[in-house]
Amino acid sequence: VFFFPPGSPYQPVIEALGNYPQKKFYNVSKLGGAKYDTLPYSIRVLFESSIRNCDGFLVKETDAMNILDWKTKQNNVEVPFCPARVVLQDFTGIPAMVDFAAMREAVRNAGGDPMKVNPACPTDLTVDHSLQIDFSKCAIQNAPNPGGGDSQKPMAKLSPLKAQPRKLPCRGQTGCKGPCSAGDSSRNSGQFSAQIENTPILCPFHLQPVPEPETVLKNQEMEFGRNRERLQFFKWSSKVFKNISIIPPETGMAHQVNLEYVSRVVFEVKDFLYPDSVVGTDSHTTMVNGLGILGWGVGGIETEAVMLGMPVTLTLPEVVGCELTGTASPLATSIDIVLSITKHLRQADVAGKFVEFFGSGVSQLSVADRTTIANMCPEYGAILSFFPVDNVTLKHLKHTGFDKAKLEVMEAYLKAVKLFRNDESSSREPEYSQVVQISLSSIIPYVSGPKRSQDRVAVNNMKSDFQACLNEKSGVKGFQIAVEKQNDIVPVQYEGNEYKLSHGCIVIAAVISCTNNCNPSVMLAAGLLAKKAVEAGLVVKPYIRTSLSPGSGMVTHYLSSSGVLPYLSKLGFEVVGYGCSTCVGNTAPLPEAIRNAIKQGDIIACGVLSGTKNFEGRICDCVRANYLASPPLVVAYAIAGTVRIDFETEPLGTGFNGKSIYLRDIWPTRRELHTVEEECVISSMFKELKEKMEKGNKRWNLLEAPESTLFPWDLKSTYIRCPSFFDKLAKEPVSPQPIENAHVLLYLGDSVTTDHISPAGSIARSSAAAKYLTNKGLTPREFNSYGARRGNDAVMTRGTFANIKLLNKFIGKPAPRTIHFPSGQTLDVFEAAELYQKEGIPVIILAGRKYGLGSSRDWAAKGPFLLGVKAVLAESYEKVHKSQLIGIGIAPLQFLPGENPSILGLTGREQFSILFPPELSPGMTLDIKTSTGKVFSVIALFENDMEITLYKYGGSLNFVARRFL
Repeated sequence: VFFFPPGSPYQPVIEALGNYPQKKFYNVSKLGGAKYDTLPYSIRVLFESSIRNCDGFLVKETDAMNILDWKTKQNNVEVPFCPARVVLQDFTGIPAMVDFAAMREAVRNAGGDPMKVNPACPTDLTVDHSLQIDFSKCAIQNAPNPGGGDSQKPMAKLSPLKAQPRKLPCRGQTGCKGPCSAGDSSRNSGQFSAQIENTPILCPFHLQPVPEPETVLKNQEMEFGRNRERLQFFKWSSKVFKNISIIPPETGMAHQVNLEYVSRVVFEVKDFLYPDSVVGTDSHTTMVNGLGILGWGVGGIETEAVMLGMPVTLTLPEVVGCELTGTASPLATSIDIVLSITKHLRQADVAGKFVEFFGSGVSQLSVADRTTIANMCPEYGAILSFFPVDNVTLKHLKHTGFDKAKLEVMEAYLKAVKLFRNDESSSREPEYSQVVQISLSSIIPYVSGPKRSQDRVAVNNMKSDFQACLNEKSGVKGFQIAVEKQNDIVPVQYEGNEYKLSHGCIVIAAVISCTNNCNPSVMLAAGLLAKKAVEAGLVVKPYIRTSLSPGSGMVTHYLSSSGVLPYLSKLGFEVVGYGCSTCVGNTAPLPEAIRNAIKQGDIIACGVLSGTKNFEGRICDCVRANYLASPPLVVAYAIAGTVRIDFETEPLGTGFNGKSIYLRDIWPTRRELHTVEEECVISSMFKELKEKMEKGNKRWNLLEAPESTLFPWDLKSTYIRCPSFFDKLAKEPVSPQPIENAHVLLYLGDSVTTDHISPAGSIARSSAAAKYLTNKGLTPREFNSYGARRGNDAVMTRGTFANIKLLNKFIGKPAPRTIHFPSGQTLDVFEAAELYQKEGIPVIILAGRKYGLGSSRDWAAKGPFLLGVKAVLAESYEKVHKSQLIGIGIAPLQFLPGENPSILGLTGREQFSILFPPELSPGMTLDIKTSTGKVFSVIALFENDMEITLYKYGGSLNFVARRFL
């Protein structure tokens, strides 16, 4: 479906690839000449897709030429795009796969071969939305070893960092309440003996394997028990459908799997090469832009359409070029850079546009940096943020386990079609709609405090800013310390030594990774800084309450893999557990001597942490100044022992041989960080992830599922049900049938969103869906959610228009109710629709402006269709939702400009008759006649021949199903 379409006019540009004559590709760079060379890289991917998929119907030659003329056509034309693959998560994947199963049934019933019904492109479905937290309060939170295996693997020796984690006997530290193999082995029995394969737990104090916490086991048992039917259906799908891969539970989230496991960068099918591209139902799909893969998040109907072999339609977008120049400050972390770029893009108004990065500064960003920036697209409103493939990308792919020969072919292909970005090349940069310039040199590190997280302080101004805080009146920043007392010193005895406390002294230093899991470099920076500090002879004063609280076991894994964990421990930053700690005030009390000294001298003592909260007194009642900082700065300030330090001119301390050690002497360079990250961490993580993916997990492997060509529908099931989309499937389409004497099901106002229409959230006990489930013998505790029951059209149809905030003008107040006019009864929307269908009366919806506003939701179109809605008549539509109505077989009709129900004198209580001509044309006008004798005209919002064809066939599902007859 996705290459060599019959009759393609562009087959003459298919060529052999240089030194790989067996590999073929469309050399699209020869079609456009100089015009192609000026296209942004992201638009070149769109162009290649249009050339490869040009069939004269779904993708036309004019579409390809419009993309080539992007500079003059942007924002003016719509173009089709055929992504190479699809990524789904289970909530959106279940209805799509149920539709495919139902299509097989319908094709068989119509005399076709059901085995021909398969997704048209590779589809990866990740079951990552099933887990609910039914049990909690375990002794230590789950800290899985990524990649798993039945036992903890011995750590490999790493060339750049020789030190290995300590192997300590269990000393009964506070918090280590679970049995640990390094301690009393007799406790490795009983309730802790059961383990889930591939998820060993590490004791947070010395990284020895411990049995699975009972809490995790219980939640996993609940997940498989509650969702058994869905999981069995998914497993059946993985067995019988081609082009579908199911990623089982307990493996990872959709966007992570998309980035780390299923990305190809360049597809190779039967020796034919083309760029990887993807649409997904997860909002984080844009993460793959950081690997040079074009992709973004769309709704369920769009992804299902792509699975059916149809393109996504988009307005040819503006492309904002983001030029990165200069060199970042040595103290600026990846998070500083990512957040600064995000801030600039938000201010640049890039909403609804493509963003593409270029310039000398791009090569300074690791792939982790790039994917984090791309993942932030929703924050600044861009459709995607594209980083073309370059040498940094290839190096990353090498470390993630890509085959060397495959990488060589990939590089050769990308260079042949000019999709490879090379800083060293003299070729001109593409032309962009606008250019946003960001100098990395302007990005400097900040801390936040001393009382509020929004009060940012540049690190190079920290000493003077704290001095100003001492002077200021008590308030949001000031402490109002008398000038004569600002240099007071309070001596204190602690563990046999005398120390001196003064204003600005550090007494709490906590490295917390909960906000930094997406990018390991900042935690690695803390570890490498600790390593250099220890090697230089620096220490942290023993009275400072230091701690290391990783947000997940993955953080511990890469700190351990890189060999830096012992150095953090040496400075006092021991792993204390996996959960919220210091930033929520869960800090052990300060030593009594220190507390007394602080109170005695009225000292403004300080805490510094890499968390999210720092209100005055939140961390500790006697610590009045608290700063949020990056993990490496937390370690640096702990070594310095005070915030009253200028890192540029003052040393952190004295090292071996009395030598003064400055922060610049031990701060890791970005090159050092990237080397350790790629060679020690990334390669280890990806290797083990792939092993885990290939091995699966015990529960999934033992799960039984049928292997029949057709799914054996269980009529008693309340989760999986064969929908009625194909009830009227026939070999030949019929002319659009007139809608005669239709009643209005709902009379709605402006800005009705897809949230108002589509079922979502929990199932209310008084709803039509609840009544249905109760009649099936379920109790309210067993209702689950609409999301979990998206494979049951009976539940979802009853949940359509069930939003309690729905304002139907017939009712006059928010409620999911309407009037059944033949009887005069006020009923739930579903009950009224059901009565109309039993009576053979069609229904329509009247609405105001911007009908279907909001996120794309497949059941916002499927639900009304199953309620019997034949047409929607509105003043205007959200474009995506309008296309979805056509895709399911509902006619979108629009009042003429300046007209609406009030102006036309419509009450909604009339009956409406709509006659369609034998041949429809885009944008044609239709006449509507009411039961009161009024006649008025409306616009049929079919914008092209493809939409008209889909409507004639009864929607995209039926259109595709007929291909198999």
